[in-house]
Amino acid sequence: MATLPSLAFAGIGLMGLPMCRRLLAAGYPLTVWNRNPDKCVPLVEAGARQVATPAELCQHADLLMLCLANTEVVREVVFGVAGVALGAKTGQLLVDFSSLEPTATREMAAELASRTGMGWLDAPVSGGVAGAEAASLAIMVGGESADVERVRPVLLSLGQRVTHMGAVGAGQVTKACNQMIVACNALVIAEVVALAERSGVDASLLAEALSGGFADSKPLQMLAPQMAESRFEPVKWHVRTLLKDLDGAVKFSREQGSATPISGLAAQLMRLHGGQGYLEKDPSTLIHLYREPGSKD
Repeated sequence: MATLPSLAFAGIGLMGLPMCRRLLAAGYPLTVWNRNPDKCVPLVEAGARQVATPAELCQHADLLMLCLANTEVVREVVFGVAGVALGAKTGQLLVDFSSLEPTATREMAAELASRTGMGWLDAPVSGGVAGAEAASLAIMVGGESADVERVRPVLLSLGQRVTHMGAVGAGQVTKACNQMIVACNALVIAEVVALAERSGVDASLLAEALSGGFADSKPLQMLAPQMAESRFEPVKWHVRTLLKDLDGAVKFSREQGSATPISGLAAQLMRLHGGQGYLEKDPSTLIHLYREPGSKD
């Protein structure tokens, strides 16, 4: 039987925790690091090794995985004091599940390769916490074909689909497209639920009524019932994440000379909602943009 590669993982958050649990369940040796070390405790109890710095992750792993908040955090974890670049070696491979700016991803991948010889795959995911828990994520990958095939068995422990989209950065472009669709969809779902409520229609039946039709989608099935029932906990994803990704998509579209007027408007609406105190809340709270004040909590 072939020896499983040793893995390291930085970023034990809403997505990183269930992804790490899946890797441990698949039998992979796993080393973990998080800025808040307490978040690693459940994984250590399940058999993972914990280290104190990102650089130390490279001492214990063939493949290093990241699932971090944004471009700035990834840059700090990779190139900052005691960062990954300090411990990286030729032949190791970094797999970044974070959602980042494509241009920055290409720049960081080139810098890491020139400084250390370490390869880079951008492999953002879609499917949310539920997808991470069920290992049903869709994973879109940018990078060298040989590197993608090297990690494909590991990625299939986390997702139901792994699609190689092209060179480094292509995964992030694909994720930007994904987030444009998801965020715009979430805003329209909020409009629809509010319209149904104002019209005297039972909005809790919308998802069921539209299931299987052209308007159906996973966001509809998830968000419409939550919005109709004012069920905003537990937080499955964050408004700030959608806003960050929309801003990144609009910025990248400008760099490419591509028009994205709907996503630009969605970003402003998401910013308005976040500015009203909802940045750390679930996107189901977008219904508050359209309900009359005090109509429902």
